[in-house]
Amino acid sequence: MTVPHEVPRLPKPFRTRQAKVPDGGLLFHSGGGFKAAPSTGIVFFGTLAASKGRKQTMTLKMRPIGRRTLVGGLAAATLAAPAIVSAQGTYPNKSVRYINPYPAGGATDTLSRIFCAKMTELSGQQWIVENKGGSGGNVGMDALAQSPPDGYTLGLGGIASHAISPTLYAKLPFNAKTDFTFISTMWQLPNMLVVNLDLPVKTVAELIELLRKNPGKYSYGSAGSGTTLHLCGELFKIMAKVDMVHVPYRGAAPAMQDLLAGQIQMIFDNIPGALAQSRPGKVRALGVTSAKRSPVVPDVPAIAETLPGFDISSWTTLTGPAKLPPGVVARLSELSKKALESEDIKAKFLEQASIAIWRSPADTVAFRDAEEARLAPIIKASGARVD
Repeated sequence: MTVPHEVPRLPKPFRTRQAKVPDGGLLFHSGGGFKAAPSTGIVFFGTLAASKGRKQTMTLKMRPIGRRTLVGGLAAATLAAPAIVSAQGTYPNKSVRYINPYPAGGATDTLSRIFCAKMTELSGQQWIVENKGGSGGNVGMDALAQSPPDGYTLGLGGIASHAISPTLYAKLPFNAKTDFTFISTMWQLPNMLVVNLDLPVKTVAELIELLRKNPGKYSYGSAGSGTTLHLCGELFKIMAKVDMVHVPYRGAAPAMQDLLAGQIQMIFDNIPGALAQSRPGKVRALGVTSAKRSPVVPDVPAIAETLPGFDISSWTTLTGPAKLPPGVVARLSELSKKALESEDIKAKFLEQASIAIWRSPADTVAFRDAEEARLAPIIKASGARVD
């Protein structure tokens, strides 16, 4: 029979084959490959002849198919699948770029380099740290969001860019939830409440009592509006039902200097920075901001022991651009689990007052979502906003 068929002009005859398979589907063979097609119960062998015009005809002949032909076709159809699996199984097969969205020399830089050195060891490929600071981490995260989703550009996400910024900033160049693939949490870095030695308190409970008796009289410093150190102070105000004045600085170092000089009475600082002054006895440590005591300073109580539920710590995530292939995500999850649960990484992180924490991709997404929802009302209550 002859069937009219409108197709573009073909340079030479185009041969097609179909073969029925046991489950009722079909294998459609065109040139060197097979594809699934709806079952028709018959086998076609045909030639589509080209002509000078656009209308061409296909002459079809029905013929039963043999078992050997069917088995051979099925075998050929499966050859492509192992190649795809193999391509994902060899990841990574070249160096990985890791964007740290903060300047070199800080705690995140040190911890990132420790982590990337371990990932280099485990993966057999170099993990290269690239510092790309600016706008509280948003510049680096924007660069990550725009990177190809191939697994060779990853970066450090965290509480600032993915839980605070969505509420703090009126406009961001990226969507903190949908423009990224979250692979695992990496570490948690608690903060510490320290006070000037002249302040007549030695415990969190005594500080709360003093602040309640003197609303608005005392001030606390932070590394800047919207930082985790600022939010620690705001959460403390809310939960303790006290009034104290926030004094933002350009970083924690100048805030600490004013605390030592008596210009402000207290600050929340990262544990390493606070320990540098509390161990020599220059300031007094009252509590850590994590839910439990830190193994770095086990003698310092958690603020949550006085204010149950108090918990704000800096945290980070191994993050990629959106739409990373599932096979790549699975491999990165496997590698990061080995890295973060290794004894040497745990020890090196503790030296930086940080705790290594691995989570699955799904648990990391859930954690990020919960943190954004938890911190949003605190940010709004503080009045902090960047237009």
